[in-house]
Amino acid sequence: MWPFDVRKELQYVHLQSVMTDKELKEIEELVENAIATTTDLINEYKEETKPVAPDCAIGRVSRMDAINNKSIVEAALRTQENKLRGLNFVQSTLHDEDFGLCYRCKNPIPIQRILLVPHNKFCVRCAS
Repeated sequence: MWPFDVRKELQYVHLQSVMTDKELKEIEELVENAIATTTDLINEYKEETKPVAPDCAIGRVSRMDAINNKSIVEAALRTQENKLRGLNFVQSTLHDEDFGLCYRCKNPIPIQRILLVPHNKFCVRCAS
C-alpha cells in the first residue's frame, strides 16, 4: 500500500512537466488582465442597469424599450459577475499543486484550454 495517491502524484508530475513557469506566468497575466477588463464591464453594466425613471420626455414606447434594454444588460451583468468569481478563484489557486487538473476526472487540462478559458474548471470531455 502506497502512503499517497499514485495516480494524483503522476498527474501532478505530468502537469508540472507540461506547464512551465513561463506558461504559469502567462496564465497569471491573462487572469489579471481579464479581472481588470471584467471589473470595468461590471461597473459599466451597473451604471446601465439603474432604474428607468418615469420621465415625461420619454414616450411610452421609448420607456418600454429602455426597460427591455435594462433587462438585457442585467443578464450580461450576471454573466460577467459569474466570470469574475471564476477568475478570482483561478487567481487564488494558480500556484496550488492541483491547478490545471480537471475537477471531475483529475486529468490535466490542456494549456491551450486554460489560456482560452482560464476560469473553466473542467477538461473538454467533462465539460460537455
